[in-house]
Amino acid sequence: MKLSSVLLILSSLILSFTAHSKGVYQQPEDFISQAFNAPTPKSKVFWIDDEAQQVIEQILAHKFKKMRLRYWQQEAETVWILEEIGKESLITVAIHIKDKQIAQTKVLVYRESRGDEVRHDFFTDQFKSAKLRDDLQLDQHIDGITGATLSVRALTKLSRIALWLDNHVTKG
Repeated sequence: MKLSSVLLILSSLILSFTAHSKGVYQQPEDFISQAFNAPTPKSKVFWIDDEAQQVIEQILAHKFKKMRLRYWQQEAETVWILEEIGKESLITVAIHIKDKQIAQTKVLVYRESRGDEVRHDFFTDQFKSAKLRDDLQLDQHIDGITGATLSVRALTKLSRIALWLDNHVTKG
């Protein structure tokens, strides 16, 4: 076999591995304890009532089949671990909300074959300080990423849901 053929095969293998973007980037417990700068508090349960079901489905633009969501709370701060499908697979995202605005967004698990740029700080930092408007939209623009449009939409939807949920558990 010629050296050029071997190099071609090796470069093809390397490209196929880098194109496969799946990965676990942080464990939920680590994100939660980091967000609160304390040991992970005991989780709480938010039961999905008719209003929550309607709002979540309006934001997602599809059915939502869960009956409850776990979250973590410390005073006026909450952390939500939520999932949404990007193109074909679930993306697991942690969203830390403090004083009714997003303090941090982190992709914990990315299962899609491409578009994992959404896991990087240059993208997730756009969500910092975002609040939810009355029309259930974020109060700031989130720039998209070419080739990751559906992943961007998924993170944006989850951010909107987390802000709405936070508003309901930290009323006051």
